[in-house]
Amino acid sequence: SDLAGEVDSLTGGIAAVVVPIVAISLLVGGIVVMNIMLVSVTERTFEIGLRKALGATRKQMLLQFMIESSFLTTCGGILGFLLAVGLTGLISILTGWTMTVTFIYVLLSVGVSGGIGMIAGIYPAYKASRLDPIVALARK
Repeated sequence: SDLAGEVDSLTGGIAAVVVPIVAISLLVGGIVVMNIMLVSVTERTFEIGLRKALGATRKQMLLQFMIESSFLTTCGGILGFLLAVGLTGLISILTGWTMTVTFIYVLLSVGVSGGIGMIAGIYPAYKASRLDPIVALARK
């Protein structure tokens, strides 16, 4: 019983440190993705103008950039998961501890990654959808 209390106390202490670090990391990652997508919109101004001139709707442009942003972060989440699995295996081998990866946490982490991409892509997608095709095509 005393050991269980110590384990709970240690787990709570670790969570108190890790949760804010994770939250800040996710916020910074979202800001970085938003900036990357804004650069993408700027670099692809002609393409966006051409698509709009050929009949693409604002909704289609919004969806394109939101999906791109979400895809980018979901791929990052999958790579992060694979790295975590590798490190978990390495730690298990080196320490002899039994460590497992739970499927629900895999889904949660990849889902959160995709969600952050979706949120981070809102402003760049909005900016792309608002471009005037005449102005965009004239910049080339």
